[in-house]
Amino acid sequence: MSEKKYVMTYEGVKKLEDELEYLKTVKRKEITEKIKVALSFGDLSENSEYDEAKNEQAFVEGRIAQLENMLKNASVVDESEIDKEVVGVGTVVKVKDYDFDEIVDFIIVGSAEADPMENKISNESPVGMGLIGKRVGDIVEIPVPDGINKYEVLEINRA
Repeated sequence: MSEKKYVMTYEGVKKLEDELEYLKTVKRKEITEKIKVALSFGDLSENSEYDEAKNEQAFVEGRIAQLENMLKNASVVDESEIDKEVVGVGTVVKVKDYDFDEIVDFIIVGSAEADPMENKISNESPVGMGLIGKRVGDIVEIPVPDGINKYEVLEINRA
């Protein structure tokens, strides 16, 4: 089975590297201290602080492994090679959303960097997949969980 490739922008890789560094240096030390304090309370069978610290440790170690895997399998988009004529990862696409009758800017990113609150949509999401490969002037209807959204591509730029 081949590993999944994570398409990312340079900014996305940097963000994951920063999170990984924080978890390995700061967070691990904090959890180690919590475990030491909890152990000093004695009987572990009824020690909720110890259980909580061990659960947090397991979560952080899982996240570290996940981040390391994502970074190991990252495929970074070279900004100089981004085609401004076609929607793709690393582009900002200005669209007219016919459902809400508004103009929206979407930043197309890899799934690891998606953040809908910042209009960063994944190339693997329904809207992202529907916009990939489109050009200025194209009108696209994209099936989404609550129906069909209709967009017109107005402008494409590098992110």
